[in-house]
Amino acid sequence: MRTTAGYTFRPMRRLHIHVEGTVQGVGFRPFVYRIAVHHGLSGYVRNLGEAGVEIEVEGEAAAVESFLSALTQEKPPLAEITGLRVSELRPLGEKEFRILPSRDGGEGAGLIPPDTATCDRCLRDMEDPRSRFYGYWATSCTDCGPRFTVVEALPYDRPRTAFRDFPMCPDCERDYKDPLDRRYHAQTIACPVCGPRLVFLRGGQEVRGEPLALAQEALRAGEILAIKGLGGTHLACDATREEAVAELRRRLRRPGQPFALMAREDQIELFSEPSPEEWKLLRSPRRPILVLRQKPGYLAPSVAPGLHTVGAMLPYSGLHHLLLRDLPFPLVMTSANFPGRPMLIENSRILGELAGVVDAFLLHDRRIVARCDDSVVRWGPAGPVFLRRSRGWVPEPISLNLGPAPLLALGGDLNVTFALYASGKVFLSQHIGNTEELETLEFLRQALAHFLRLLGLDRPTTIACDLHPVFPTRKLAEELGEAVPVQHHVAHVAGLAGEHGVEELVGIAVDGYGYGLDGTAWGGEVILWQRGEFQRAGHLRPVPMPGGDLATFRPGRMAASFLSLAGLPPEEAGLPPEELRLVLAQIEKKLNAPVTTSAGRFLDAVAAWLGVCQERTYEGEPAMKLEACAAQGHPIPIGLPVVQRDGVFVVETTEIFRELWRLREEGAKREDIAATAQDALARALARIAVSIAKEAGVEAVGLTGGAAVNFALAQAVKEEVEKAGLQFLAHSKVPPGDGGLAFGQVVHAAWTLGLVKH
Repeated sequence: MRTTAGYTFRPMRRLHIHVEGTVQGVGFRPFVYRIAVHHGLSGYVRNLGEAGVEIEVEGEAAAVESFLSALTQEKPPLAEITGLRVSELRPLGEKEFRILPSRDGGEGAGLIPPDTATCDRCLRDMEDPRSRFYGYWATSCTDCGPRFTVVEALPYDRPRTAFRDFPMCPDCERDYKDPLDRRYHAQTIACPVCGPRLVFLRGGQEVRGEPLALAQEALRAGEILAIKGLGGTHLACDATREEAVAELRRRLRRPGQPFALMAREDQIELFSEPSPEEWKLLRSPRRPILVLRQKPGYLAPSVAPGLHTVGAMLPYSGLHHLLLRDLPFPLVMTSANFPGRPMLIENSRILGELAGVVDAFLLHDRRIVARCDDSVVRWGPAGPVFLRRSRGWVPEPISLNLGPAPLLALGGDLNVTFALYASGKVFLSQHIGNTEELETLEFLRQALAHFLRLLGLDRPTTIACDLHPVFPTRKLAEELGEAVPVQHHVAHVAGLAGEHGVEELVGIAVDGYGYGLDGTAWGGEVILWQRGEFQRAGHLRPVPMPGGDLATFRPGRMAASFLSLAGLPPEEAGLPPEELRLVLAQIEKKLNAPVTTSAGRFLDAVAAWLGVCQERTYEGEPAMKLEACAAQGHPIPIGLPVVQRDGVFVVETTEIFRELWRLREEGAKREDIAATAQDALARALARIAVSIAKEAGVEAVGLTGGAAVNFALAQAVKEEVEKAGLQFLAHSKVPPGDGGLAFGQVVHAAWTLGLVKH
């Protein structure tokens, strides 16, 4: 800066800024406009579709520097900046800042952000009697609200969303057109005059009165409600009222599966003590269900029977905030679907199919374009771990360069998601479910078509799938193009490697079931994975599964199998005498008794033998109840029996069972024995993995598979790996279970097809 004869001359700068990331549909352009005007700058901003956003700013050097700082430090909550390129230009002497039309002519192609929680400013509007949004349940702005669940096609503008059914009133249109308003080009803007309408129904008829007040009255009376939300429908009742929760279980035919809760912050403190990290995740705009350690005595016992944890989320929509505001209790808030089938989203089907399940309905008339279940997260030894990745994250991509060719992967058969790879990004779908159900398989087809439409992609002709020859997803892959089968646990390990960007990894896969290369049921594996090449370097001892799949529902059958192989009394399996005789005959004669190396079946057997769980009513129940039991105890050191057979390490799980039996005979507590079983399994596999890694010169050992969400098991593996001076890897971007399988299939297929350059 220089001064001459009383005049001050300030240096002027003009910058060209290219921003990459999630910067469409999140209020990024009006944000840029506001901070440019605030700093007295001229220039323009415009969308470039998938290429991001282009900005040119001109003004005093100090103001330009302040603008650059604000661009990254004060960005909208839904925006994600992954790249920022800045270059100097010659000043042009412009006097105003403008928002230019998008290069593609739309209001923003590119990446659609996920649905996120109602922001604090919208909540304040809803609570302010002077605001026209006062008390309105569907209030949102460019910083919050539905996105993925309402978008029909790109570019993202109102006529291509479910909100095209609701023409804007003059007030909303004024806000929509004002670049200084945070609702500028907010495609989901709505108010009581022009927006979606909420109704309360009983017996198929609308009840006169204020719908939210009627719903609160019904919940206080102990009734069960169906509540339509952003991406589906929830079933709700008083989570502290045992008769209400037990009745919901009876009607829904879910005798044991834990129910998720929705609660205010003050209510969460009554049944749990979240850590600071857990609170941060609970309060984040993504608002997942977080699996928390439960304090006893407050919640109804039927909320999470036999478990030491409970899944809870804070309210994430305006409807939820208004509903819970005056309720003195948290709510059960579980997905409104029958086991294995998709959530209900159409009002007619909600009313028809849930008539025998709920007492009343709280519905709205906004269409749900894409189903999207709640995400479920648990805090593990290495940080947050997904049990289900869906609302709040989908369709946000995972950056990973797997070469130029597009790929599709369809996952397994349970907890299915699909994965689409294109141009350095992997898009993992929302939770699809059990594709053995025809309705769910059709949902998969529809969701895939929707994703391809949103991304502007043709369906890839190379499709990775599970190795199992009769999975519906494999048959679909063969129908759609060139199928590339990938062994189940290899896909888990490849996915963990891809998530961390490593080209080689020794992966421990602790899982329930996966079709093995030898046609048997794998599930407790140590796999050396190197750039698409793999070796099964270790596994649990193969043991008979009497009755095949029936043994997964009757864990006492697996207990009888382990006991008999260990030379211990099979009567301790807890089976009725007639069933036990049949089971022992199946084992002896090798009739309908396929062998398995499954870690899940080992944990099931221990759970049944200890009397923790004799019959499975939902996937993972015996292992989850065993973990709850173990959480009250402490592991006792025992020998870790590992042998080598034909160059492959084998964990002698029958010897572990014999040690557990000895401990019980010596008077050890059930809780300590449960903890010992988990600990011994984890450390035996970890020591095999460490040995393989050191021999192969691999620096990282990771844990994957459905049982990897078990905190104690993961902690034991982590300790063994780090004690050996190796890097421990765990999942944080995709679920370690089958919800992340498609991601791993894409990674492995890309390497085996020679698409990745390294």
